[in-house]
Amino acid sequence: MSASLALTHLVPLAKEVDENKVTPGVLGFIVFAVMALAVWGLMKSMNRQLTRVDFKEDADPKAEPSGKATSGSTGSGSGSGGTASPAKG
Repeated sequence: MSASLALTHLVPLAKEVDENKVTPGVLGFIVFAVMALAVWGLMKSMNRQLTRVDFKEDADPKAEPSGKATSGSTGSGSGSGGTASPAKG
């Protein structure tokens, strides 16, 4: 019974709304604010993670220096004066 009573009170309110002036309202603002906070939090977390990354690669102690390679060695170098790729594993 209360549902039909509520519906009869809401129908006249629906007729007052101008169809050409529909706005997102409070719910749209809340959704936008939550999404903005989520993006801000993700960017802050990403910045914290990127500051922990060490971009400088340590030299491989087994690799020969590129200027002092001997012609008779067949070590783990990559050939003609290049740098050796890092060992994985």
